[in-house]
Amino acid sequence: MAATFASPSAVVGLGSGSLSSPSRISSPKKICLSSGFVKSPVTARNPLGLAGTGGGKFMCFQGDWLRKDLNVIGFGLIGWLAPSSIPAIGGKSLTGLFFESIGTELAHFPTPPPLTSQFWLWLVTWHLGLFICLTFGQIGFKGRTEDYFQK
Repeated sequence: MAATFASPSAVVGLGSGSLSSPSRISSPKKICLSSGFVKSPVTARNPLGLAGTGGGKFMCFQGDWLRKDLNVIGFGLIGWLAPSSIPAIGGKSLTGLFFESIGTELAHFPTPPPLTSQFWLWLVTWHLGLFICLTFGQIGFKGRTEDYFQK
C-alpha cells in the first residue's frame, strides 16, 4: 500500500516496504516517525499549535523509557511492608489498620465509606509511604546500576 502526493516543489510519499530492511530500522529500541522515502523527521502541521513552541517536530525516544525493573518494585514493596507492619500505632501496625478498615468498609459494600471514616486516612498514609519507597528505590537502584553516584 503506497500513496504519493506531488506538488510543484516537493514529493512526499508513504510507502510500505520490508521491515527487515536495514535502512529503515536504525535501532531496535528506537521509535521514529518517518516515511519510507523521506529520511528527515516528520513535521507536524497542527493549526492549534503556537509558532515557535518546539518546531512541531516529532522526536525519537527510547522504547524502554519507563525502564521497568521488577527488582525495584519487589524491594520497594518489601522496604515499605517491613516498617509499615511494625505495631507502632496503639499496638497495631499501619498495614494492619489499613487492611482492617478495608474489611470494615466492605461489610457495608454497596454503600461507600463516609468522608469521616478512618479508612481514608489509612489509605492515603499507606499508599503515600509505598509510593515514596518506590520512588526512592527507583532513584537509588537505577542510579547505582547506571553509575550516577560515581565520583
